[in-house]
Amino acid sequence: MAATENPEEEREESVSESEDLSAPMVEAADEPIEETSAADDVLEESEEDGRGWFVIHCYSGYENKVRHNLEQRIESMGMKEKIFDVVIPTQEEIEVRDGKRRSIERHVFPGYVLVNMIMTEESWYVVRNTPGVTGFVGMGNDPIPLRPEEVSQILRRMEADAPTIKVTYKAGETVRIIDGPFNDFHGTVDEIDMDRSKVRVMVNFFGRSTPVELDFLQVEKM
Repeated sequence: MAATENPEEEREESVSESEDLSAPMVEAADEPIEETSAADDVLEESEEDGRGWFVIHCYSGYENKVRHNLEQRIESMGMKEKIFDVVIPTQEEIEVRDGKRRSIERHVFPGYVLVNMIMTEESWYVVRNTPGVTGFVGMGNDPIPLRPEEVSQILRRMEADAPTIKVTYKAGETVRIIDGPFNDFHGTVDEIDMDRSKVRVMVNFFGRSTPVELDFLQVEKM
């Protein structure tokens, strides 16, 4: 059945462990204790009761609306024992605009939403016919759950402590330095080092073109 709504509303824009107490107490061992994350806990729960993470496709820009619609249907149709969680993979990002830094929440996979559920004919129907949902990712009418390693990678990315930095300039473009001893100097981007979050800018200093290494956030696009 096709999705029951063809959204014409204004697009949305995103700007914005548990401990097992049942385990017996044991004496300290020489081996280090392996830390677990929320992603590990989620995967363990999925393995226990047969639930899986499925990907649904929706209109790009309507991810939040689809999550809201689906959460309402789960509540009203009594599906909490079959559909457990609806997640929009996001990552915090810092960008510089008009000389100001701001934090934004970026959708990692625009147009896609993750659903943690036990796949049955009934639960499939509830999700598939949610307004805004255009279908499951899979072959035909057979949705394919994500592999555990894929889910773990996505969830760990969302749990990352340090936000990524959005680079709006590229090599060869003119930029303005907005911080540090070369504040308000103009220069040309020579090299961008994504691993170190550094950019090398060629600045005209005392009549000579001088390379200056800066952090991403010390530079903005002209």
